[in-house]
Amino acid sequence: MKQISAIIEQLDATLAGEWPDTAGIRQFSYSLQKQPDTGLLEWLSAQPCYPKFYWQQRDGNEEAAVCGDAYAFGDTAQAQAFIREHQDVPDLHIWGLNAFNGADNSAFAANALFLPRIELCRQGTRYWLRCTLFSPRSLREEARRTRLFLRSLVASQALPPIASRVLQHQHLPAQPQWNQLITRALNCIEEQQFDKVVLARKTTLTLSQPLNACAFLAASRAVNHHCYHFMLAFTPQQAFLGSSPERLFLRSHDELYTEALAGTVANDPDDDKAQDLGNWLLNDGKNQRENLLVVDDICQRLQGGAQSLDIMPAEILRLRKVQHLRRSIHGELTESDDAGCLQRLQPTAAVAGLPRQAAREFIAEYEPFDREWYAGSAGYISAEQTEFTVALRSAAVKGHHLELYAGAGIVAGSDAAQEWQEIENKAAGLRTLLEEHYTPAVQAG
Repeated sequence: MKQISAIIEQLDATLAGEWPDTAGIRQFSYSLQKQPDTGLLEWLSAQPCYPKFYWQQRDGNEEAAVCGDAYAFGDTAQAQAFIREHQDVPDLHIWGLNAFNGADNSAFAANALFLPRIELCRQGTRYWLRCTLFSPRSLREEARRTRLFLRSLVASQALPPIASRVLQHQHLPAQPQWNQLITRALNCIEEQQFDKVVLARKTTLTLSQPLNACAFLAASRAVNHHCYHFMLAFTPQQAFLGSSPERLFLRSHDELYTEALAGTVANDPDDDKAQDLGNWLLNDGKNQRENLLVVDDICQRLQGGAQSLDIMPAEILRLRKVQHLRRSIHGELTESDDAGCLQRLQPTAAVAGLPRQAAREFIAEYEPFDREWYAGSAGYISAEQTEFTVALRSAAVKGHHLELYAGAGIVAGSDAAQEWQEIENKAAGLRTLLEEHYTPAVQAG
């Protein structure tokens, strides 16, 4: 990536000039004249700086690799206020994650949102590099720190092969406890405490060596199509990543796009068999009810914040291991309020349940682990456009361990064995990337 190195040198020379010893913000953008020699994820993997975030929109048209934090934000409202305060800098993008429990969980950070120092971006076939300086105290000092940061950047390298072997795995809950949890949930549904609850499982894989998060995400991106691909790496051995099919919301100016993704059946490599399964899903009462519960909840939550809601007919989203029912929803926002949209829509009924508060209380009391980033959201905020995906089909890389997450919606008529198979199918989207090393007979604990 010689052209990137040349841009970095040009930027370094610019930053070497005189800067005021006062608060301020500056941004520099450079177009790349041709496509880089290697991909953005390869470039990001080579960089020694943290945090770093990768994003690819599910249609593949938008991609970003960003690193270094010029400024970090405690919540989405702070990030939104920052962008509004600096409207004279139109290309500010704040990237990162929002936790499932948000501010409800004081033991875990609610957000990991940051304004990056460097962004390498692609839209279609157009590439550019953006550098942002911000300091609440001294731009002169920030320019000095940014020059040191730029000098730490290195040339892109090929991603390493995935060499980690799975030594053992542990489900939480294990299947007997899962069956008990489903029975408890069904009893609560029968007692009308709630209509639906989404229960999840965490599978911890113990690996022979630490997993390269960028290489693992690249392997997922290669086979898990029609998905958002995202990764936030906190340190060399700690990252959260996923390949999620579900949009939480896209805001383009005052237009809002969201969706109900609920109802699942297995996929099949044979197109005719896959179509038969998809047709069954379109006509299955239990799955249609589950999807429509999510649609109704989204529409209710958007009351007062959006108008003229249009709900598209149900369609089948075919993924590598599963197929889903999806209904797209479009509306006009009463005001461009990303923090408000996030508060209204996260978590959706597709990942928590209905009524939302009662379902969340059940999850908090009986699910045997903290979801942290799983089923939260990943994406970016900017003045013109904001987009978040629901953090599904996701995993936490933690040194010699890989934590895989999957969930299933429980409604009246749900069967514990079928729901267990559903989360097996969902987790397989990432687990099978290690399949040649995966030995399901070895169970920890």
